[in-house]
Amino acid sequence: MRALHRNRLPQLDGTQLLTDSGLETTLIFHEGLDLPCFAAYPLLDSADGRQTLKGYFERHLAIAADHGTGFLLEAPTWRASRDWGADLGHSPEDLARFNGLAIGLLAEVRRAATSVSPIVISGNIGPRGDGYRPDTAMTAEEAEEYHAAQIGWFVETEADMVSAFTISTVNEGVGIARAAARAGMPVVLSYTVETDGRLPDGTPLGDAFERTDELTDGAAAYYMVNCAHPDHFRAALESDADWLRRVWGVRANASRLSHAELDEAEDLDPGNPAELGRDYARLKRMLPNLRVYGGCCGTDHRHVEAMADCCCQPKAA
Repeated sequence: MRALHRNRLPQLDGTQLLTDSGLETTLIFHEGLDLPCFAAYPLLDSADGRQTLKGYFERHLAIAADHGTGFLLEAPTWRASRDWGADLGHSPEDLARFNGLAIGLLAEVRRAATSVSPIVISGNIGPRGDGYRPDTAMTAEEAEEYHAAQIGWFVETEADMVSAFTISTVNEGVGIARAAARAGMPVVLSYTVETDGRLPDGTPLGDAFERTDELTDGAAAYYMVNCAHPDHFRAALESDADWLRRVWGVRANASRLSHAELDEAEDLDPGNPAELGRDYARLKRMLPNLRVYGGCCGTDHRHVEAMADCCCQPKAA
């Protein structure tokens, strides 16, 4: 079945979309699951695992129904690429199957969620290396070759778009954007920053967006920021630069801890959901095209509900 929104994403027409939160941290710390390599996609191999994932997404969709927004379903495939899959003992054929299963699950969820519209399905792409640091040095050409396989698997599904999260170098972002453009898939790139508002390799956030656009002829549908607390990147947004209009989504962390501190933490830091919601309201005033609201590490459905309360008008009673 052909994707519903591949020709035009509704968020680009101004539709507000909620999305989910910190999937992996929720599964590990709230559901008590073991996720080697922080990978959620192996859950698709069991009925219990699929039901756990469906329940997770349904909790978030209920918030969208209450607030009259659309929803962006992100596949649990952040680690379902070649190198990470090999670490987990999965061949390319296995990974093609897992990526297909992931989108199939989201298509089932979309069909059942009759009280939310529109619902967009995104094939989720993660970094080749550790998203917290630029530990896998690649040229843009190498990144394009690496990520083209997973993007190609998504092309054969009901995915409406692909989204790349926790990207820490411009080269990797450029490669992903080029691979998606070559495959004819809308692509969203989300960079992560350290506590100083710069990418882990030291690139200022705005420079990363501008350089990626320059090197790809503006191939990305839009950009996002994820896996950092708003306090870490708010100062980088305090300008009237043109690139601010290219940022359409945020998936922030609940915690103000640095990436290094989060790596070493044994307990989850959920921050304060209400405070994070107010932080998003401030971001909305700074980013004229902010349309996609969700969370990253440490967040759960409570944080997304707070974002919706602060940024989205509820349905009339």
